[in-house]
Amino acid sequence: MKIHVLLILLCGLFSCQKEDQTAAQQLEADIIIIEEYLANHGLVAEKTASGLYYIIVDPGSGTSYPTSQSKVTVAYIGSLVDGTIFEESVGGNPPSFYLNQVIKGWQEGIPKFRKGGKGKLLIPSGLAYGPNSPSSKIPPNAVLIFDIQLINIQ
Repeated sequence: MKIHVLLILLCGLFSCQKEDQTAAQQLEADIIIIEEYLANHGLVAEKTASGLYYIIVDPGSGTSYPTSQSKVTVAYIGSLVDGTIFEESVGGNPPSFYLNQVIKGWQEGIPKFRKGGKGKLLIPSGLAYGPNSPSSKIPPNAVLIFDIQLINIQ
């Protein structure tokens, strides 16, 4: 019985290590893709420890930054590195949502801006949808690029 439990624990440990290794390899690949995109488009971005790249075009004029509990209104265009647009807010009524309910790349990137801020988020797949594609427009392990404007913070 003890050997059976030990084998189960060891299998779980090696499985977790493999998943961590795969995620780390994917992040390395994503960073190469993002850095090539930046170089090809003549862009300079800041990078966070998690691998998120961001460009602040206009930091905004508000006095505060959103937190994970904030409800934000964001106008955006989401695209793949090849320029294919997979989603965008259109018209005069951009969506509002709680920041803690969106992908990790937005949770980390949107708080870099104040109300009215504009910029670009270059999100590695692990901070987006990873291998789990949410739709046919976004392939598994896709790097996502968002041009954003933070309209409001509540």
